[in-house]
Order: sequence, then structure tokens, then C-alpha cells
Amino acid sequence: MTERELIYVKTIADERSISRAAKKLFMTQPSLSSCVQKIEASLGTRLFQRTTTGLVLTFAGERYYQIAKDILKIYSDFEIEVSDINNLKKGRITVGITVYLATYILPVILPEFKQLCPNIEVSIVEKNSTELEKSLTTGEIDFALMHALPFEENCLQASTTLYPLSRDPLVLATKKDHPLGRHAAQSPGVVFPHIDLSLFANEPFILVNKEQKIRQVADLVLHKAQISPPVILTTKSFETTRRLACTGIGTTFVPLQYLNIFPGSYPCDYYFVDDSLNAWWTLCVAVQKNAYVSKAAKLFLRIVSEKYGDQLLEL
Repeated sequence: MTERELIYVKTIADERSISRAAKKLFMTQPSLSSCVQKIEASLGTRLFQRTTTGLVLTFAGERYYQIAKDILKIYSDFEIEVSDINNLKKGRITVGITVYLATYILPVILPEFKQLCPNIEVSIVEKNSTELEKSLTTGEIDFALMHALPFEENCLQASTTLYPLSRDPLVLATKKDHPLGRHAAQSPGVVFPHIDLSLFANEPFILVNKEQKIRQVADLVLHKAQISPPVILTTKSFETTRRLACTGIGTTFVPLQYLNIFPGSYPCDYYFVDDSLNAWWTLCVAVQKNAYVSKAAKLFLRIVSEKYGDQLLEL
């Protein structure tokens, strides 16, 4: 049963006349009669019988008519609901985001989004970037706000499309007045001095776990610098690594954006490393390849790109 067939039968039943129904449907009477005959043939039963007062429904026709009304009501309600969704009057988006990004992005984005779309439900799923990639492929989330490695930002993934927003440098963190700090060079207008990472070849490092993107960036940077310093401790939090670095038991990498948000009040020195080492990661929007992105999701991501992107994101 197609929507058109349901409408044909319902209209004939309401009008009790094929000619009046045809006129209402902007069809010719022979054409509508032919359609009804095909419907009855496919069902193997008559839906109408002729009487002196017009067409009346058979028992099968009465059941068809009731079901047609119910289905057409569902169609109508769904069209209204879709219209509301398209006009941002209702709906839901599921945002995948890392715990770190959620800390500083959501308090900025959500108030503005909710002011524009008060009736859109927002569900937040917090995981690390590797886990978010899996959640995208399973459809658990609509999109993800996450970080990508230097070589990933313009790379086409098998099932995921990445839209780069902005780069965030990683800085080296050491205890205050570290002996190697005397080799650092301060450039005018640069917040932290630069230092040769190879000087730290034998220094102990404190890093996050290997499945975390920041660790993967750190490993790439150390490899590119051609050093393999001892890793004496791993943890899940780069706030923990920073605080431990401040005690002097090791050195670590910290995102510059993190320092801007959580400067901390404990003694620590920070250094940029050589640009050739690609010591940065990229804030990205990740969506499943060829997936539908709702109007509400597009608006949410547009606000994110306005606040945190180097250019406006248009999906």
C-alpha cells in the first residue's frame, strides 16, 4: 500500500463516488477507477460495492479505510515533526567530545546554542579521541569534537571525514629553573622561549597513556627529534603529568591551549620546540563519511567554528 493508494481509497469512501473523488483528486474518473481495480486485484478482494445511494465499503474495505486513516495520520504527523526538526523547533543531537575539550568548549558553546534552539535536546558523550572514532562508526554519536595527529588532519579516513578547525602547539614542561633551561632562546613577542629538544635525550619523561592522542603526538615528536628518553611514568591525565613535572621528577608535553585555560599556580617552566618537529595537534570536527548531518548539528558546529576555528565551517 502506497500513500497515494491510501489517499485514493479514503477519498472515494469519504465522497461515496468515484467521479466526485476524481474531481477532488484532480484526476479523470477512468484513471481513478483503473487504480482502484488494480488495488483490489492486488488484495484479491473488493473494497467497494455499488448501491442506489452510492459506493459503500465492503468489510475488507472498512478495514482498509480505517488503516488508511491511521497511516495517513502518521504520515501527516511525521511531516509536521520533520518540519519542526528542520525549523529547529525540536530534535536531538548527540555530541562526542573528549573530556579535555568538554571542559572549556561546552561552557562557551552550549549557552549560545540553547538560546538559539531551546527545544533541541543535547546529549554529551565524553571519551578519548580513539574511542570517539569508534562511536562515530557505530552511530552512537552524530559528530565528534576531537584532536587529530599532524598527518591525520588532511587525511581521508576509511569511514570518517575530518574538518580541521585550528592547531594547538604542544609545549615542553619542566620544573622551575631546570638546568637545561639556560640553553633556551627567547624570541620577541613569543610567550615561551624555544629550546633544543635533543638536549633532553637522557632526561626522564612523564607521559599519558599510549592510546591517547597527545601521547601519540609526543611519541612522533620524540621520534622526529631522534631521541628515546626514558619514560618513568604514564598516567591518563596531562594535568597530572604537568604537576609531576613541576616537582622535578620528569619532563612532559602540555597543550598550549590547556595552559591558557588552566594556567595553574605551581612553579613550572615551559618551552616551545623546533617547528620542524611538528609538535602540535589539530582540533577537528569528525563526522561519519556520507552521513546525514542535521540542521541542528550544523548550527552547533558553526558556533564551534566561529569560536575556535581559523575559518568558518560549512558542512
